Amino acid sequence: MVMRPDPSLFSALGDSTRLDLIERLQRVDALATTELASGTGLTRQAVKKHLDVLAEAGLVHSTRSGRRRIWRLDTGPLMSMGTWAEHIRQQWETRFDQLDALLLSDQGA
Repeated sequence: MVMRPDPSLFSALGDSTRLDLIERLQRVDALATTELASGTGLTRQAVKKHLDVLAEAGLVHSTRSGRRRIWRLDTGPLMSMGTWAEHIRQQWETRFDQLDALLLSDQGA
C-alpha cells in the first residue's frame, strides 16, 4: 500500500509564492533567504515566512552560514507525493478500463 502524503504538503504547495520558491531551489543547489527574496517583490521577512511553511512540511531545510540562512530543497516529500499520485492515477485508469469494457459489452448486447 502506498502511503498517503501528509496533508501539510498540499497546503504548503497550494500557494504560488511557495511553488516559485520550490522551483528556484530546484534549479540551484542552495540559496540564502535574501537571494530567494530578490526579484519576488516580497520582503525578506515575508519570504522567510513562506520558507518556514515549506520547512514545516519537510520540503526545505536550512543551515546557518554566519549571519545567513541557506535553504535547500528536500525532494523526498515531493517524490513520495509523486508515487502516491501515480498510484491514484493507476487506480482510476483501472476503473475507466472497467467502465469501457462494461459500456462496450452493453453496446454488443
